[in-house]
Amino acid sequence: MILGIDTSLGTTVAVVDADGAVRSEAVSANPLGHAEVIGTLLQSAIADAARGPIGATIAPEPVELTHVAAGMGPGPFTGLRVGIAAARAFALGRGIPVVPVVSHDAVALELLLHDALTGGFEDEADDTFAVVTDARRREFAYTVYRGLDDDGLPVRIAEPALSPRDELDSVLQARGILRRDADRISAAMIGVVAARALAAGRTVGPADALYLRSPDVTMPGPPKRVVA
Repeated sequence: MILGIDTSLGTTVAVVDADGAVRSEAVSANPLGHAEVIGTLLQSAIADAARGPIGATIAPEPVELTHVAAGMGPGPFTGLRVGIAAARAFALGRGIPVVPVVSHDAVALELLLHDALTGGFEDEADDTFAVVTDARRREFAYTVYRGLDDDGLPVRIAEPALSPRDELDSVLQARGILRRDADRISAAMIGVVAARALAAGRTVGPADALYLRSPDVTMPGPPKRVVA
């Protein structure tokens, strides 16, 4: 049983079974205020998960979480660190491991599963696409993918990167890459990516957050030398 947390865009928390069944998901679409809502969303998701998979009618039962899946970005510094800190603190308190997940991988998996059901790439010569999210400051964050591998995980053919907003389309078009914009990250899909990675014995996310740009606040330099 996996608890998924992501704050790279809004704030979202979910609980999924090892087989990918979604037990619960709680969402705040507000791109700000992550710290103010994360605790409430955690309580709500865990309480709702006790009722069983979404749509099921079974008696409530305790939720025995075994892992915490943390969306590692890319995302803005302040918001992203709230979710990662919450995931690590929760896992430490429960004595369970954290599974890092690239947040764009969750979007890519959701898109690929949807396309598989609807034939989204049936007439495309190439199914290479970029997941694109707003990185603020007139920049987009994007990651390039092509299909699923044998473990059912998105194949990342280029790592997350930043691009000025007015340049991204030309960059993607020059490489024949379809643009797929995302305005949300599903914690449920974060959990599903983690479940598939665990089943395959793989690590698919970085140990540190994917900020892509340096934070505004930096350590001060050494004091200036004063001479007589």
